[in-house]
Order: sequence, then structure tokens, then C-alpha cells
Amino acid sequence: MKKLNIAIIIISDTRKLSTDKSGKMLEKLIKVDGHKIINRKIVPDDIYKIRSLVSNFIIDKKVDVIITSGGTGITGRDGSPEAISILLDKQIDGFGEMFRRISSEKIKTSSLQTRAIAGVANSKFIFVLPGSVDACKTAWNSIISHQLNSETMP
Repeated sequence: MKKLNIAIIIISDTRKLSTDKSGKMLEKLIKVDGHKIINRKIVPDDIYKIRSLVSNFIIDKKVDVIITSGGTGITGRDGSPEAISILLDKQIDGFGEMFRRISSEKIKTSSLQTRAIAGVANSKFIFVLPGSVDACKTAWNSIISHQLNSETMP
């Protein structure tokens, strides 16, 4: 299996690296699967700051994959999909659909309130996840780890 360099971006107005449970969970799961964390940053829920940081990772030759967590809801300053979708060369529509279907088994119709998306920009996968630990764990274990496994076909 090809090992990938992954950047994690936590989108939050309140979290710090020391209090970021979702980022820590993603980091743990990514390392268990043999991939490398190339960077982990926290950015406020501001579409222009999000766009700037994601853009920097998109052009960084050392980064293969970008995973964001937070800002996918429907309240307040949630703006991750708006910030990132414009940067995508291609959107992977099935990702959000599948994530909501899997999440509905646990959180029922509340899964409709997430606007999780995924796509490709500059040949890099980008996954935009909700901010909860459980959402990150579900997305990684049920979908992302399989998408990043070079042994998974097609």
C-alpha cells in the first residue's frame, strides 16, 4: 500500500491544538493505517482564511491529501463547504451522500444537517468533515481509509 502525506485542518473559532480531540483522533487513525501527518493546523471558521490555508496545501508538493474537520453544519459561521468547494477541480458527490447514509445509522435524521463534501484539486484528495470526533472516526473508518488504500479497486 502506498503511504501518503496528509495535512489536517481543524476549522474552529474555539479549539486549540491542545483541546482538539477530532484532530487527535484523525491523526491516530491515519498513523495506524501507515500514512504520515505532514501538518496539522487550526484555522478560524472564516471562509477566506480557510480558503487560503487549503490553497497553500493544494500547491504544496509534499502534501498528497487534505482532511478538514469542522464548519460543515448549517448554523452560525459554518462555511467550510463554501470555502473549499470553489477550490475543487472535481467534486466527489457520492462521498457526502455515503457519509450521511452511514451517519444516519447512529444519529438518525440529524445526519441531514451535515454538508460533508470531498473532491480533488491539483491531483490531491480533499475531504471536508464535520467537527465531531465520532464523525471523523466514521468518515475515516468507513470511507476515507478505503479511498486512500492503493490496493482498493478500481
